[in-house]
Amino acid sequence: MPYIGRLAPSPTGLLHLGHARTFWTAYERAQQHNGKLYLRNEDLDPQRSRKDFALAMREDLRWLGITWDAELQQSTRIPLYREALQRLLATGYAYPCTCSRRDLALSTQAPHEDDDEPVYNNRCRPSSSEPWILDPKPSLNYRFRIPANDPIPFTDINAGPQTFTPGSDFGDFLIWRKALSPDPADIGVPSYQLACVIDDAATNITEVVRGRDLLKSTARQILLQCALGLPTPQYFHCDLMRDDAGVRLAKRHNALSIRTLRESGLAPEQVRAKFCYSAPGP
Repeated sequence: MPYIGRLAPSPTGLLHLGHARTFWTAYERAQQHNGKLYLRNEDLDPQRSRKDFALAMREDLRWLGITWDAELQQSTRIPLYREALQRLLATGYAYPCTCSRRDLALSTQAPHEDDDEPVYNNRCRPSSSEPWILDPKPSLNYRFRIPANDPIPFTDINAGPQTFTPGSDFGDFLIWRKALSPDPADIGVPSYQLACVIDDAATNITEVVRGRDLLKSTARQILLQCALGLPTPQYFHCDLMRDDAGVRLAKRHNALSIRTLRESGLAPEQVRAKFCYSAPGP
C-alpha cells in the first residue's frame, strides 16, 4: 500500500519543541516513502480546544517547513465514533460506567507517562459480556472490556519489540465520555483511543508516528482494532524531548513553544538543526 501518515495535534495549547521533533519525523518519513500526510485536528475536548490554537498550530507547522495533503477535524465526525461505540456494545466489548471524573477528563486527550489513565478497579464491569442496548445513552460513560492477562506484543519501528499485558499494564479503558450539558444535541464525545482508531482506519493510515509516551496506547488501540475488524498500521514512537530537569516537555512549557522561538528571531532551519533529528529510513 502507498505510505499514508498523519500529524495529530490537539488545539489545547501552543505546539512546543517536543511536537516539532515528532511532527518533523512524521513529515520526513512521509517524504522518504513518497507518501501522503494528513493533518488531523484532534479538537474533541470541548472545554480546552480553541480556534486560536488551531490556527496557531497550522501557522507554526508551516513555518517549521511541514506541509500536508489533506485535513481532518475530529469534532465533525462524532456520528462515526458513535456508530463504532454501538458496534462495540452490540458485540459485548463495551459497557456503561458511572465513575471516576478524573479518568473522564483524561480520556479525551492523548495520555502521557505522567497522566496515563489509571488501571480501572472494575466497579462497573458486568459479570458477563452480554451485548448491551444498541442506542447508547448520553447520560452514561462507556468502557472497553479488556481480555485480562492476554499479552499484546507488537514491534515498534523505532522502539523495538514491545509487550503490554491487559489487567496489569492497563485496565478497562474509557471509550466514551457522557454529555456535559442538558442540550439534546450533546451526546458526549469519544475518548482519544476510540477516535484515533476510527480515524486511522478511515484515512488508511499505514504508519503512525508519535511520542514514546504513547506506547501503551498502542496496545489499547490494537484491542479496539481487533474488536472492530480494523487494520493495524505500523508504529514509530519517537524519543521524548525533556527539559534540563528531565521533565517531558508539555504545553505548559510556554518558553519552549514553537511560537515563542519564532518570535525570538530563530529561523526554522535553526530549530530543525538543533531539536529535530533526521528520521531513520524504512
